[in-house]
Amino acid sequence: MAATIKDVALHAGVSTTTVSHVLNETRFVAETTRERVFKASRELNYAPSAVARSLKVKTTKSLGMLVTTTLNPFYAEVVREVEKYCYQQGYNLILCNTDGDPTKTSSYLQMLAQKRVDGILIMCTAYDDAQFQTISSQRDLPMVVMDWGPTDAYLDRIQDNSFKGGLLATQYLIDAGHRDIAYIGGPKEKLPAQQRIEGFRQAMADAGIRINPDWVLESDFECEGGQLAMTELLTRDRLPTAIFAGNDMMAMGAMSVAQQRGLKIPEQLSVIGYDNISFSAYFSPPLTTVNQPKEPLAKLAVSTLIDRLNTPRSEGKVMMLEPDLVIRHSVAAPAGQDRFL
Repeated sequence: MAATIKDVALHAGVSTTTVSHVLNETRFVAETTRERVFKASRELNYAPSAVARSLKVKTTKSLGMLVTTTLNPFYAEVVREVEKYCYQQGYNLILCNTDGDPTKTSSYLQMLAQKRVDGILIMCTAYDDAQFQTISSQRDLPMVVMDWGPTDAYLDRIQDNSFKGGLLATQYLIDAGHRDIAYIGGPKEKLPAQQRIEGFRQAMADAGIRINPDWVLESDFECEGGQLAMTELLTRDRLPTAIFAGNDMMAMGAMSVAQQRGLKIPEQLSVIGYDNISFSAYFSPPLTTVNQPKEPLAKLAVSTLIDRLNTPRSEGKVMMLEPDLVIRHSVAAPAGQDRFL
């Protein structure tokens, strides 16, 4: 049977109150008494109850994180950075995969509340009114939304400047000499997808280039979606010289289909992605992409949540992370402007 605080007190010849003050450092206790308490704790292998301690100090040094399932490594890379930074700050991380299921989300929120986590990080990949309402109902728990999710005014939100990222990617293709540019975007209900295509449209308009509506496709932010979109592009009478894919997964899916059909990248078709996932550097050819800063996102999310725990406030704030280009080998000047399949 595990030793209790009463056992320690009896072994050290002091009261349970004194043991509590020594272990929690809540009051001055004479050094000789402190030594007796620590010695008794070691000899009895006493481990203080985290729950009991949390009730006294009103903190568990634990954070929860809700993530929806996705095949996109971007999210796994962010979670890894979040866990690393939590550890550095002395916090434990409880990771919950919701599968985008409102019932599962509600269950996890109740579990996290019962475990008395100090706050919650949210990273959603799909829009669901019921799921977001469930999250928004837990107003007693400080929360930070990462990348995309509920937009309630009391929540802190961190977003990447996807409009600027779309602008950067398209301008890079235009500067390389491309005019026949296709766009493969994510689901239109997702804010990043909306902003990236707006950046694409703005860059094309600024350059005075007409967008071919047959070359603008909506997909799903996954490899399979990129493959399907590229397959559809290959049925068009005319092939673009370049593709801007709304994320790296779709870019790699599109590249695989193009290469299977005998197209050389970038000699015959240039491709640029978005996110800068780790795999993108090892694809053939290595993918030019827009970097969405994952480590800064994780650090800002955790530090913002901890700051809110230390200084409670009722109003949330919106923070923006700025993207930049990572130039590799999947973009080249077009071999010709009028090419047909």
